[in-house]
Amino acid sequence: MSIFTKIISGEIPSYKVAENDEFIAFLDINPNAKGHTLCVPKQEINKIFDMDKSLYTCLMEFSYDVAQAIEKAVPCKRVGVAVVGLEVPHVHVHLIPLQDMDDMRFQRKASLTPEEFEETAKQIAANL
Repeated sequence: MSIFTKIISGEIPSYKVAENDEFIAFLDINPNAKGHTLCVPKQEINKIFDMDKSLYTCLMEFSYDVAQAIEKAVPCKRVGVAVVGLEVPHVHVHLIPLQDMDDMRFQRKASLTPEEFEETAKQIAANL
C-alpha cells in the first residue's frame, strides 16, 4: 500500500485541495514551491502509462482544472507539470507554481508552516 493510498483512505492527513470519485489533489508536503500540488488517481497504479487511456485522459483533465486554480491562488509566472513517479509507486502529477526553471528541479524546496499549508490549500480549493 503506497503512502498516497494511505492519504486517500484518511489514514495519513493531507492538505486536500480537490477530490472527485476517481482523483484527489493535495499539497506536496515537501514542495518545490508554495502551492506545489499532487494530483493522484484513487486507484493505486504504479506507472502512468499503465493506466488505461480514458483514466489517463481524466487525470489530465482533473490536473488541468487544479492547475487553473493554482495559477489564480498562488502568484507565479506559470504552473509547471511533471510526472516522475520514482519516489512513490503510485501515479501522481506534480503541479508546481513557477518563478524560474529551478522550481522544477526537485532540489530547492520551500519551507511552509502548517498554517501556510492550510491557507494555501484553501486558496487553491476556493478557485476550483
